[in-house]
Amino acid sequence: MGNIHQNCLNRWGEGYKIGIYHEQSLPWLLREPYLLNKPSPTSSLMKKIPCKNTRRSFLAKSATGATAATILPRHIFGAPHVPPSEKFGTALIGCGGRGPGTYSGLCKGLDVELVGACDVDLNRAQRFSQARSKGKAEVYQDFRKLLERKDLDLVAIATPPHWHASISIASAEAGMDVLCEKPMTRFVAEGRAVVNAFKRYGRVFQIGTFGRFGRSKDRGSVLKHKIMASGLLKDCKVVRMKKGGLKVKQWSGTPGIPPQTVPEQLDWDMYCGPSPWKPYESRRVTGTHRGYWDYEGGGMCDMGQHHFDPEQWTYAKDYTSPVEITPFAPPSHPEVTGMWAWVELKYADGFKFVMESGEWGPSYDRQPVRDVSIDDLSKEDQEKIKATPDPEPLLSFGEAVKQRKQAGGHPEAAHRAACILHLANLAIRLGRKLNYDPDKEVFVNDSEANRFLNPPMSAPWRI
Repeated sequence: MGNIHQNCLNRWGEGYKIGIYHEQSLPWLLREPYLLNKPSPTSSLMKKIPCKNTRRSFLAKSATGATAATILPRHIFGAPHVPPSEKFGTALIGCGGRGPGTYSGLCKGLDVELVGACDVDLNRAQRFSQARSKGKAEVYQDFRKLLERKDLDLVAIATPPHWHASISIASAEAGMDVLCEKPMTRFVAEGRAVVNAFKRYGRVFQIGTFGRFGRSKDRGSVLKHKIMASGLLKDCKVVRMKKGGLKVKQWSGTPGIPPQTVPEQLDWDMYCGPSPWKPYESRRVTGTHRGYWDYEGGGMCDMGQHHFDPEQWTYAKDYTSPVEITPFAPPSHPEVTGMWAWVELKYADGFKFVMESGEWGPSYDRQPVRDVSIDDLSKEDQEKIKATPDPEPLLSFGEAVKQRKQAGGHPEAAHRAACILHLANLAIRLGRKLNYDPDKEVFVNDSEANRFLNPPMSAPWRI
């Protein structure tokens, strides 16, 4: 055991043991976009949905061709554009908590009609339908039935994160564009599967964080982006600190709560879904689910994607991940999330993200915190940066849907932002430094850590 982790043990005491997931991971990781002649990886999700020659299936099949730039209205198959009166059929999956806000984000800039509301708690689906459509939108407990609708175009997903990947992939397969709540996924392999699915089906995806859009219009952030993207900054010494704001105590879990009676309106088996089935207790739902490893990753995952998604764009890290992850944290409980002091994430170019909880343990003091500056470059390289065009403007979800282009929070960027959080949490759970290959998306010579990247899903669910 390393000195850092031994110090944590001395502070924390011997009460908790490090939780290690000993089950074998699935024998494959989805890495590259699928070839069009390969079978869908989501066939088990959608096996109850018949294959129909609908508007959505046409678009999914033609998304890589010339027709990808055309949205075909329901009543005018083959029309070259969306008439002003054309409404997009929409639905919300996960109607509690963040659900209404996520749905509002989906609707922004679009003419929409709510046609479906889905939640494992039927009462929540009914309340949302009544509030947004006076009860006209049909309610569901099973998202697969919702995705059978012929009048559905756009889906907002605001379930707990253990469902994000499965529902996003199934929605893409059914021909839907998706706005998904953060964090993007529960573990790393899920994120890659989502990226691959949206590439294959040519659908629009946006994660429910929007900080990067402001960064892309800020002159200082644009300059940093250009410097980092240029590759001219050799032996990078930049350390970008994020201190506090991650709600670590608020979203830490509570172990040892005895099982309770499942509420009549709740489909508990469907709620558990791809995660390990556990007896019902109320803290596993309605917000406090964040404190359980089965469903999310504590305050790190709940708030982290908000904080690091814009940072990732600013420092040009949308297509890579850290190579070294160093934690300072007490031993992790195997069932619930807990406290941590800081995590350092180093990239191949030397750049570092550091997150400090501000809620436990010592402050980060390994390296002076400093930001990137144009003065870090030679005079010749400074002129190169000044001559470099600004990056293309990021498209909002509504703009992307209408233009049939990818949104600013596209799947790859959303996946890489979520990876920051997943890798940090895994280092905390294992209590040691981890070395990661961002291209292969595996830990280097570390079978124990690799089991966490793609843990088995409960049957019949798979990605």
